[in-house]
Amino acid sequence: MTDPSPSNTTSKSSLPNPPRKVNPWIEGLQTIGLSVVLALGIRTFVAEARYIPSGSMLPTLEINDRLVVEKISYRFNPPQRGDIVVFWPPEALFPAGERRDAFIKRVIGLPGDTIEITEGTVFVNGEPLEEDYIQAPPDYTWGPETVPDESYLVLGDNRNSSYDSHSWGYVPRDNIIGRAVVRFWPPNRIGGLD
Repeated sequence: MTDPSPSNTTSKSSLPNPPRKVNPWIEGLQTIGLSVVLALGIRTFVAEARYIPSGSMLPTLEINDRLVVEKISYRFNPPQRGDIVVFWPPEALFPAGERRDAFIKRVIGLPGDTIEITEGTVFVNGEPLEEDYIQAPPDYTWGPETVPDESYLVLGDNRNSSYDSHSWGYVPRDNIIGRAVVRFWPPNRIGGLD
């Protein structure tokens, strides 16, 4: 007669599973696929890198500076005066089907503001704007005009060499990609942007 004690019985569930063999090609493709999805998700919704192709934002930004543009804060709060924003220029500036590059400028006029540029000074709602970041005072006259709802007036810091709102009008809120927050290249100019 056999002893039915637990020490002599073996159940199939208590046996360890044999290690599963993983195909290294499939594992590699899964890793690459996940990396691509994460990278595209971050670039689309969180942040992206941009470079400066022109001198329109001198002296704040120099040609070939590399920046991080964050895209989250404007989902919760509107752009503020003084923010440096990256945006798609209005479609009217380019013939149908022509490729548009993003622009970068500084927000000067908020929705409802009355802006006037005269005698080398920008006036916001009748008050002169203190601008210690510009290359030189503007040598043109513009306005007065009131910024429409859901739009912004943007100007380059290099006022006299910038293709900006004083030339072509306002930036719709939906055209704004994000806010430039950090310069990461060149190494001697790494830091936040004002």
